[in-house]
Amino acid sequence: MHKRILIVEDEDSIRDMVAFALRKAGMDPMHAADARAAQLAIADTVPDLILLDWMLPGTSGLELARRLRREELTSEVPIIMLTARGEEMDRVNGLEAGVDDYVVKPFSTRELIARVKAVLRRSQGDDGSGVVEIGGLKIDGPAHRVFAGEEAVPIGPTEYRLLYFFMTHPERVYSRAQLLDHVWGGSVYVEERTVDVHIRRLRKTLEPWNLEGMVQTVRGAGYRFSASV
Repeated sequence: MHKRILIVEDEDSIRDMVAFALRKAGMDPMHAADARAAQLAIADTVPDLILLDWMLPGTSGLELARRLRREELTSEVPIIMLTARGEEMDRVNGLEAGVDDYVVKPFSTRELIARVKAVLRRSQGDDGSGVVEIGGLKIDGPAHRVFAGEEAVPIGPTEYRLLYFFMTHPERVYSRAQLLDHVWGGSVYVEERTVDVHIRRLRKTLEPWNLEGMVQTVRGAGYRFSASV
């Protein structure tokens, strides 16, 4: 089955170019020119991934990303931001809003397709098939769900993979480079700073259950997952 990719971009020429590249790569593009059209398209068919322009008319891509992450229907749909903003703080703001990756304009369609495939692999790949339980936190691999006690924990796709890796490798310290290799697949597109952003997001996800302390910073070495808070 072809992967459905929603392109949220107000410039017709870019939208058409991206759609052509996606079709050529065996994917099924959907189109939206602004945030409202994107939400209508999602209500009709939930895509496998969203390509989201930062500078949209009306509601910005950044605000739409935050909104999509809050809604149950789209909380786990991977998002790649298309942006002319190349500054580091802009990229960090995008990642903290729930974006899984970003592509800075102007970009080649070859690079874009490579990133789309990498994010799809990370979000829908081999997350394991078992059930792992540590300190009141449980991951149900087959259902792709996380529980704190009996409560379901809303979690984004990258945080899910990060937590799954941590919970299947507890009490060991991993450097940022090692986490990139294990969780992101050693993608050349992802910077080490990205790990810090997703660690913060994972802690914030676990905060309502007072479990954020299980994700521990080891100064000068990296991060460790431990039930011993």
